[in-house]
Amino acid sequence: MTIRMTTTGLAVAGLLALTATGSPALAQQKFITIGTGGVTGVYYAVGGALCRLMNKTRAQTNIRCSVESTGGSVFNVNAIKTGELEFGLSQSDIQYNAAKGEAQFKGKADPDLRAVFSVHPEPFTVLARKEAGVTKFTDFKGKRFNVGNPGSGTLASMEELLKQMGWTKADFSMAAELKADEQGTALCDNKIDGFFYGVGHPSAAIQDPTTACGAKLVPLTGPAVDALIKAHPYYAKATIPGGMYANNPNPTETYGVLATVVTSAKVPDNVVYDLVKATFENLDEFKKLHPAFAHLDPKDMVTKGLSAPLHPGAIKYYKEKGWM
Repeated sequence: MTIRMTTTGLAVAGLLALTATGSPALAQQKFITIGTGGVTGVYYAVGGALCRLMNKTRAQTNIRCSVESTGGSVFNVNAIKTGELEFGLSQSDIQYNAAKGEAQFKGKADPDLRAVFSVHPEPFTVLARKEAGVTKFTDFKGKRFNVGNPGSGTLASMEELLKQMGWTKADFSMAAELKADEQGTALCDNKIDGFFYGVGHPSAAIQDPTTACGAKLVPLTGPAVDALIKAHPYYAKATIPGGMYANNPNPTETYGVLATVVTSAKVPDNVVYDLVKATFENLDEFKKLHPAFAHLDPKDMVTKGLSAPLHPGAIKYYKEKGWM
C-alpha cells in the first residue's frame, strides 16, 4: 500500500511531532525574577547584570529574566520561600541563618533554600556627618543613627553587632530605619548623624554623601567585632581602600560578609543551570558591569560564603567545568 501525504499533511504532522517533543520554538516562555535591594545599592547592579546575561540566551532557553528592587536580603529569602521570587541576593550571614534556623529565622529554617554562587565582598560601612564629631562607632551613642530598613540584611547585621556590644537601639537618640537610597540624603540634610550599611564598593550610596557633604567613613573595630568574627564563619575582616571616596584619603578597617545568589529547591534544575552558565560563560563581561565585580574568581564564587546546599542545577555546571 502506498501512503500519500500532502504538503499540508506533512506540515500538520510536523507540528504535532514538534508539540509532542516539546520543541523550544513552541515551548511556553518562562519568567524568572531576581530580588535585589535598593536601586543605589550593588545588589540591584548584580541583578541587572545577571538578567542582562541571561536574556542574551532567551531565544535558546525561553527564559525571560527581570529584576525587582526589594527591601534586601531578609525580604528576598522570605520571598523565595513563598515562591514570589525565583532568585535573590542575600548576605552570606542571612543565607546561613535562614538555612540553619538561627537569629531572625530561629525556628523557621527553610529546608528548600539553595545556594547558587557568591559574588562580591560586602564590608559593613559606617558613614558619619563630618560635623558630628565621630571618629569611632561608640561615638554614635546618644546620636541620630540609621540602623537599616526592615527586611534588609543591614538591619539584621546591625542588631547582631549592637547585641554583641551590649547596646540596643535605645542607645541612640534616634534609631532611624531609612532605606539605603534615602540615608545619604538624610545625612547631608542633617536629619541623621550616621548610618550603617552592608554594601560592595564602590557604591553610589557612599559616593554621593562623601562628595556632596564631606561625610566621613568610620572604622568598625574592637572587641565586639573580634568576637563576632571568631564566633561566626560568615564574617571576615575587611578594608575599604583609602581614596576610593572623596574626603576619605585613609584606609578604613571594618568587617563584613559576601553577597550571594540564592534560590529554592523548587526552581527547576534547567533554569538554575542556564542562569549559572550564562553568568560564568560571560564572566569577563559580568566583571566589567560594576567595579565591585572586578576581582571575582570562579573557584571562590562556587565555594565561599555558601552555607545552604548548592542547587543541583548549579552543581551540574560546576562539575562540567571541573570545579567540583
